[in-house]
Amino acid sequence: MPVVFPASAPSTTPRRRLLSDWRAKFVLLALIWGMSFLFMKVAAEALSPMQIALGRMVTGAVPLLAVLLLRGGRLPTSPRLWGHLFVSALLLNTIPFTLFGYAAHLIPSALMGIVNASTPLFGVVFSMLLLSDERPDRDRVLGLGIGFLGVLTVFGVWNSLGEVAVDDREAVLGMLFVVGATACYGIGTPYLRRFVAGSSHGALELSALQLLLGSVPLVLLVPVLTEAPTGLTWQVVVSVSVLGALGTGLAYVLQYAIVREAGATVATTVTYVAPVVAITAGIVLMGETLSWNQPLGAAVIILGAALCQGVVRTRYVIPRSRRG
Repeated sequence: MPVVFPASAPSTTPRRRLLSDWRAKFVLLALIWGMSFLFMKVAAEALSPMQIALGRMVTGAVPLLAVLLLRGGRLPTSPRLWGHLFVSALLLNTIPFTLFGYAAHLIPSALMGIVNASTPLFGVVFSMLLLSDERPDRDRVLGLGIGFLGVLTVFGVWNSLGEVAVDDREAVLGMLFVVGATACYGIGTPYLRRFVAGSSHGALELSALQLLLGSVPLVLLVPVLTEAPTGLTWQVVVSVSVLGALGTGLAYVLQYAIVREAGATVATTVTYVAPVVAITAGIVLMGETLSWNQPLGAAVIILGAALCQGVVRTRYVIPRSRRG
C-alpha cells in the first residue's frame, strides 16, 4: 500500500459535497486495495516475485510522474532527502512488494488480504518504539494483544507444524512472507514520518521519487537473478499494470484526497474494508477456499487494529467507591 504523507486539515467544503466526494473515493480505494491481491496472484502465474515488484513500481511511478509534470512540479534534489527516501522505498515498496510476490506463489489471494490486515498492528508497535510522541495506552496495548491473537488464529497455531501436509507448510510460509511485508510497512511508516514528512516538498513529489529510487535495486537485480518470463499472457500484463497504475499510483491520489477531505482517521479505516474485498474477490472470482479460522482471525485482527488506531475505544467506568 502506498504511503500518504501528512496532509492539510480537513477541507471546509460544504457537508453535502464532502460526503458525496470522499465516500466515493473511499469505496474505490477499498476496491483497488482489496483487489490488488487477486492481481498479484494472476501475475504470479508467469512472473517471479522480483519481476512483479519491479513491474508494479515502474507502472506506479509513471502516473505519479505524469501528474507531477502536468502540474509543473519538480523532483527533490537534496542528497540527504534522497537517502532517506531510498531507505523508505526499501521498507515500504521494494522489500514488501517482493515478499508479496513470493506469497502469491504459495497462498490464495484472499488469505494474503487477511494477513495483510495486520499492517496497522505493526505500524503501532514500531511507532511506539521509534517515535518519541507515540506512547502506549490501555486501548493500544489491548488492541495489540487482540490483533496478534487474531494473527495466531489465522495461522491455526493449534496445529503441529510437524504433522501437517506439505501444502499446509507452504501456506504457513506464504503467510510468513505477508507478515514480513507488513512488518516492513510498520518500520517504514515511522521512519518516513521521522525523516521525510517534515520536508517542504509535497506528497506527490516525494512519492514519485520514492518509487523511482525503490525501483533501482530491482532494475539491477532482476536481469541477474531471474530468467525471462515464459507464458506471458495479456492477463498477466494487465494485472501488473493495474497493480502499479491503480494499486500504487491512483490509490495514492485517492487516499491523499480522503485525508484532505475527511481526515486521517477516516482514511485509515479503509484498511478494515480491503480484507473483506480481498476475501470476496478470491472466493467469487478465483474459486478460492478458506478454513473457518481464517475469516474469524481476520475479524479479530480488524478489531485489534481499530482499537490501536483509536477508531474503537473502550470505556473505563470508575468504581462507585472511588467516586468523589
